[in-house]
Amino acid sequence: MIPLRLSAIASVVGGVLHGDDVVVTAPAFVDSRAVEPGGLFVAIAGEHVDGHAYAEGAVAAGAAGVLGSRPTGVPTVVVDDPAVALGLLARHVRDQLSGLTVLALTGSQGKTGTKDFLAQILAAAGETVATAGNFNNELGVPLTVLRATESTRYLVVEMGARGLGHISYLCGIARPDIAAVINVGTAHLGEFGTQQAIAQAKGEIVEGLPADGVAVLNADDPLVAAMASRTPARVLRWGAIGGSTATDAPESAESASIGGSTATDAPIPRPDVGFKDVVLDELGRPRVSFNGTTGQSPVRVQVLEIGQHQVLNAAAALTMALAAGVDWLVAAQALEQARSLSRWRMEVHDRADGVTVINDAYNASPDAMRAAVDTLAGIKERSGRRTIAVLAEMRELGGDAARIHTEIGAHAATAGVDVLLVIGDDAAPMLDGASKISDWSGTAVSAADRAAALAWLRENVAPGDVVLVKASRGAALEHVADGLLEKE
Repeated sequence: MIPLRLSAIASVVGGVLHGDDVVVTAPAFVDSRAVEPGGLFVAIAGEHVDGHAYAEGAVAAGAAGVLGSRPTGVPTVVVDDPAVALGLLARHVRDQLSGLTVLALTGSQGKTGTKDFLAQILAAAGETVATAGNFNNELGVPLTVLRATESTRYLVVEMGARGLGHISYLCGIARPDIAAVINVGTAHLGEFGTQQAIAQAKGEIVEGLPADGVAVLNADDPLVAAMASRTPARVLRWGAIGGSTATDAPESAESASIGGSTATDAPIPRPDVGFKDVVLDELGRPRVSFNGTTGQSPVRVQVLEIGQHQVLNAAAALTMALAAGVDWLVAAQALEQARSLSRWRMEVHDRADGVTVINDAYNASPDAMRAAVDTLAGIKERSGRRTIAVLAEMRELGGDAARIHTEIGAHAATAGVDVLLVIGDDAAPMLDGASKISDWSGTAVSAADRAAALAWLRENVAPGDVVLVKASRGAALEHVADGLLEKE
């Protein structure tokens, strides 16, 4: 954050300063357990916890001052609504940083993975600040913006939506120069009602672009591709070239490795960044060819994260980096080194006895659940290892919840997983879905809770098995993954 006196902050947010006019020199934060020395503690009065009770402790631990809705006994800017004031402060700081390029992205799934790839690509070209974890809401976005300083060249902001107007509000804070929509799926269907309503909300991110900005769109998602008409900005598209089905076939020599040089026999049509020739290794790490249509040499990239869906994340990140002016080969080289920066997202852990645990417990939408199950099934197909899918509920699906859980169970059986372990009553329709696949030779197991699931796994997992753990955040299945990795 740029240095600001509390009196200046009060002027920006329409607040009143109580106490000393100290200088804030570090980012804002909302968790008093993670104090930013010299930073601004934002006291939020929540349903269960009132941040004002921790204000004195935050300042004693090194914070410069507080932004809150009442005096706290330490230097405090008092406002009616600290969350709104936080957004106003972030917009002010963003406006002061004239040399900053802001890249924003949204999508029903894949936005965090794309954000992690993009942040590492941009870091190869200049100082970069990016959303930590999933700080993608009305608190997380301004907190991310306030981490930028005069030396920051790129700011990567992930944006989520819980309703119409949410992303428009966030764009008003971050003022993106480049914005991308990864996809429009069925996450949060219970809140939006229809997929078209989700698309309307996601597309707000490109409506907020200036005329000299760049909209980055998924050419293979019709609801996203249609957003080109909703923006005044230039449009770049990414997508598959002539189909992009993953194979286990030997690689062709058609594309150069990174740093090499090749020529193509024919010009590559749109999309502006295309991918093809996806080859997955035993665990599902993709190797893929990327082509640009504006003079970039084709490159062949080894992606380090598992799952064919990582190709989509990588393509989106490359296109956004290209829109930001990053050299094509520099971007591709950085992509080859990029890893997930966020916990519990397709994390691969190997036990000493050869059991592999894939911890994808952070969250789950229907499309992301299918992608994870397909990754697991692909591992079985390529390696012959026994596969176990440990799944629990997907939330925020509204009246379609039972139907969608049934479909996921059927999908797991059709994909050929060996064991489907379903946790909890809310996810039980998955068992019904699996039972309807007559030619499935696998086993369905029901567990009442995480403890029962872990007990079953400890008794039944054998050396060489591959175990996928996935559900919505509220299910907290990381405890199952961690327990399976612990020594008994």
